[in-house]
Amino acid sequence: MADTYSQIYIQVIFAVQGRQNLLQKDWRKEVFSYMSGIITNKGQKSIIINGVEDHVHLFIGLKPSVALSDLIRDVKNNSSNFINSKKWIKGTFAWQEGFGAFSYSHSHIENVYNYILNQEAHHAKFSFKEEYFTLLDKFEIDYKDQYLFEWH
Repeated sequence: MADTYSQIYIQVIFAVQGRQNLLQKDWRKEVFSYMSGIITNKGQKSIIINGVEDHVHLFIGLKPSVALSDLIRDVKNNSSNFINSKKWIKGTFAWQEGFGAFSYSHSHIENVYNYILNQEAHHAKFSFKEEYFTLLDKFEIDYKDQYLFEWH
C-alpha cells in the first residue's frame, strides 16, 4: 500500500486583536509552548514559535492531512482560552481574524528559524507593519489594505 510523503514548511503570522501590546514577556514563552503543544497534538511539527507584544510567528512542518486554516483556528482559539484562563490581562484576550502564511523550502529552515528566534532584535529596527508588507511583497502576494491587520 502506498503512503503519502511530503515536505511542507510554513511560517504563519498573526496579531493580537486591535494590535494591542498584550503578550507580556514574562508569560509569552509559556503561551508559545502551549501553542507548540496544540500543533504537536494535531500531528504537525512545531519547529519554532516566537513573537513580541503584538504578534506571533509560528514555523511549522505541515502534513497534507490537515488544512492550515483549521490548524491556525485551533491554535488561536485554544491559546486565547489558555491566556484568559490564566487571567494575565484585564478583560478578554483575543487574536485578530486572519493570518499570513508563507512557504519555504527545506534549505531555508535554518534562516527562517533564526529570523523567528530573533524577533525582539528585529523589531527594534522594523515595525510589524514594515515586516508584514515586506513579506507580502517578497512572496508577491496581492492584497488589499482594508483586509490586512488593524495598524493602530
